[in-house]
Amino acid sequence: MPYADIPGVRLWFTDTAGMDDDKRTPVVFLHAASGNTDCWVNQEPVFIAAGYRCVAYDRRNWGRSEVTETKAEPGSAADDLEAFADHLGLKRFHLVATALGGIVGLDYTVEYPERVISLSVSSSFTGVSDASYMEVQTRLRPPEISNLPIVLREVGPSYRVSSPEGVAKWLEIEEASRHEITPEQGQNARSPMTFARLEQMKTPVLMLTGGADLLSPPTMMKIVADHIPGSSFGVVPEAGHAAFWEQSEAWNKLVLDFIGEYEG
Repeated sequence: MPYADIPGVRLWFTDTAGMDDDKRTPVVFLHAASGNTDCWVNQEPVFIAAGYRCVAYDRRNWGRSEVTETKAEPGSAADDLEAFADHLGLKRFHLVATALGGIVGLDYTVEYPERVISLSVSSSFTGVSDASYMEVQTRLRPPEISNLPIVLREVGPSYRVSSPEGVAKWLEIEEASRHEITPEQGQNARSPMTFARLEQMKTPVLMLTGGADLLSPPTMMKIVADHIPGSSFGVVPEAGHAAFWEQSEAWNKLVLDFIGEYEG
């Protein structure tokens, strides 16, 4: 698969562009901290069948992407996405993101609204830093939850029972995803995420979560959704933090129904 050379990093990516490329609206997928491009295996064929061009990439410090300027400021993941979109010549696209990818997706959409046709955010902390939200987050996600093994934190109990093979594959992707980096190599948002920033959004937004998500439960996701004008909200029953993986059929339908309402 190809690499996109952008400032400071070579981003490994996949792109289903083909002969009918001009007829297909792009969908760009943003993975979780516990994943990389491989995690979208249950989305790509379904979105292609629905008529979309699917683009995904390993973000800086994840997967097969390679930092090329180790002494340079890492910048923001939103700016990486903007450079990546320029590299591929993507003028407008749907953005579909999960977990940490959702934080990037919200930051990017606020900063570059002219690029994003619609934004779907699943199971994400969202990055909101308002004191009222952080207080709820602290109560709903105490240290005991954060200290659980990652598979217990992120994969719901129903899926762990019903699909041990799927859990093993999820863990395989998770274990291959993250690079060992120093704090200075980590990226921050272009600007702190606040309710005030979200309230200025005009892009159509879908907020999704799993009914059994320990990290981003429906209550927390709904609080954020209520601050985004005209946003839609959905819950995938029984799914955990990895709702897109655990219940891909239901999750895909919710996202495809949503983005299908908007033309590029």
